[in-house]
Amino acid sequence: MPTLSDLVTYCDERTRRSAYKDAPGAFNGLQLANNGRGTKIGAAVDAGLVPFQKAVAAGVDFLIVHHGMYWDMPRPLTGPVYDRLTTLIGGNCALYSNHLPLDGHPELGNNALLACQLGLVPDRRFLVKDGESIGRIAARTGPRSALRAQLESLYPRVIAIEYGSDAPDAVAFCSGSGNSAINELVPAGVDTLVTGELREEWFNTAQEQKLNLYLCGHYATEVHGVKALAAELAAKFNLPWEFIPTDNPL
Repeated sequence: MPTLSDLVTYCDERTRRSAYKDAPGAFNGLQLANNGRGTKIGAAVDAGLVPFQKAVAAGVDFLIVHHGMYWDMPRPLTGPVYDRLTTLIGGNCALYSNHLPLDGHPELGNNALLACQLGLVPDRRFLVKDGESIGRIAARTGPRSALRAQLESLYPRVIAIEYGSDAPDAVAFCSGSGNSAINELVPAGVDTLVTGELREEWFNTAQEQKLNLYLCGHYATEVHGVKALAAELAAKFNLPWEFIPTDNPL
């Protein structure tokens, strides 16, 4: 049976956690300990009371999330914050968070896996911040209508904003919020982006700069990395694992 330290060390090293400069509130890594052992791995996109309750009910004692607990800390340990913590502690469930490293990883990252979902090879870096790539670019052939149809077959809701080329020769990927990606497209020589969500004003930019933008949902585009890391971790230590869905439509 692996120790908690074994699990954390593997995740830290595999995702190159320390190489990424993330937002302070991301607080990547172990956010809450358990009794020091791991018997079942869980994966969820968000830290929240309901996913914590579901994880504990499923017997998970090492939960990997993309969005951790501390974005808006410090906060009093009362109300929902107290409920979250007591659910994890009472269920002996450790919490491990991994944000930008699990967006940018070339194999386990959300963006690499978004490209692979479409049968594309994510062979170019995109959105390089402090020396590390967050997004990915993949070459492609064929009409944009085929790209849109692929996405609509994979995601329950796709918003297509199509003012770019009819047959883009490359696609950029930025999971979750794509607001930081729009102004990086033209310098990267790409006019097509697959992302999760955007602010309203980028519609005008798409028209003016002749871009294709495909919004597939913040939550929906960020399930991939935590699933991949949990599956690999479970296989490494011969443990069961389970994805904890919350049906977030945003």
